Amino acid sequence: MTCGSASPAPILITMPRLPHLTPDELRRDPLPLRGRTALVTGASRRAGIGHAVARRLAAYGASVYLHHHVPHDEEMPWGADRPEEVAASVREVLGDPDARVVSGPGDLADPAAPAELIATAASALGGRLDLLVANHALSGSDGTLDTIDAAMLDAHWAIDARSVLLLVQAYARLRAELPPRTPGGRVVMMTSGQDHGSGMPGEMAYALQKGALASITRSLSTTLAEHAVTVNTVNPGPVDTDYLTGAAYDTVAAMFPGGRWGMPDDPARLIAWLATDEAGWVTGNVIDSEGGFRR
Repeated sequence: MTCGSASPAPILITMPRLPHLTPDELRRDPLPLRGRTALVTGASRRAGIGHAVARRLAAYGASVYLHHHVPHDEEMPWGADRPEEVAASVREVLGDPDARVVSGPGDLADPAAPAELIATAASALGGRLDLLVANHALSGSDGTLDTIDAAMLDAHWAIDARSVLLLVQAYARLRAELPPRTPGGRVVMMTSGQDHGSGMPGEMAYALQKGALASITRSLSTTLAEHAVTVNTVNPGPVDTDYLTGAAYDTVAAMFPGGRWGMPDDPARLIAWLATDEAGWVTGNVIDSEGGFRR
C-alpha cells in the first residue's frame, strides 16, 4: 500500500469547436478591398513593382495614394514616367467606381517626409489609411566591401531603412486613433535576396538595409498587433523592371525553373492578397515570391 496524497487530476481544456463557414462566407468577394485605402511608395514608373501593386489594389476596390520621387528615377538609366500617366494607368483598373487614385511627391531622405506623407495620403483618401506598402528604395550609390564608404551607407540607411520605420511609426499613430481592433490594417515592406545564396556582395549598403527590414518584421508585427495590423515583408526576387538587357538578362532568366524573370505583377498578386481579409492570420513573416529562383 502506498502512502501519501493522491496526485491531482489533470486539468483538461476543451477548445470550442469553430463552426463550418457558410457557403456565402466561402465565396470570394470580387472586390475584397472595397472601402479600404492604401499608400504605395516608390510608384514612379509603369514598369515598376509599385505601379503593379497599386493596380492590383485598385482592381480589388481600394482607393490608392501613389508616392513618387521623380528626380531619383530621372538619374537612373531607365528614367521616370510622368506621375499623371502612372496615376491614369492605375485609375483605369479601379474596381469600385467610388474609389480614388491620388499621387504626390516626397523625398524620403528627409527625416520629416515620412510622417508628412502618411498625413497627406490619409487626408487625400478621406482621413483613414488602411494599407501601407513601403516599396521605395535607393538605386545605385553602392559598392563592394572594398569600395563602400560612409556616404553610401548613410544614403541607403536614410532611404531604405530609416524612412520605412518612420513611415510605419506615423502609420501606427494614425491607426491608434481609430476604434480598437478596427479591421483591415496592413503593413507590407520589401526586402531582397540578401539572405539567400551568396548574398549581394556587390551591393553592400543596399543589402545591409534590406536585411534590417527583414530582421525588424517580427518586432513590428508584435508591436502593431494591438491595433489589429498585420506586418509582413516580401522578397520578390529578380523582377523585370526594365533595368537589364542582353546576355545578362538571359543568364538570370535561365536561373528560374520556368525560364523567365519575375514580372511586376508576380509580387503584386501576393501583396494584394496580404491586404485582404483572407490573409488576416498571416503576420510577422518574410515571404519569398521568387518562382523557384536558383542562385
